[in-house]
Amino acid sequence: MAAFGPLGKKAFEDRVVDHLKRASPQQCSALGDEKLRVTIYYGSQRATDYRIVAERDVCKYIDLIVLYGRDFDKDPNLPWAQSVLQNQAIKNPSRKVDRLFKAARKQPADEGAVRCAR
Repeated sequence: MAAFGPLGKKAFEDRVVDHLKRASPQQCSALGDEKLRVTIYYGSQRATDYRIVAERDVCKYIDLIVLYGRDFDKDPNLPWAQSVLQNQAIKNPSRKVDRLFKAARKQPADEGAVRCAR
């Protein structure tokens, strides 16, 4: 996010806040605006650890954080996430995020239920 500069960072956060409030209103309400922005910053940093840097992909990674918890990528109860993120055969970060979303969609509906407040 440092590459965005202060104005770009704020604009990115604002766009993601708006998106998350539309996509996951209950989880966002539980977090509140301040924690939601902290989650966006944290998620951006975590995404970068996986070389996920395109805005669309970072946003999708943050979606998963809101649904599955801030450290979903390390959660032993979510092996599907680790399997995709650690897969060295998937070189393209956008493809990795798409596969991550496909894997998430295959999970039972209650697995992602309001884990965001962690």
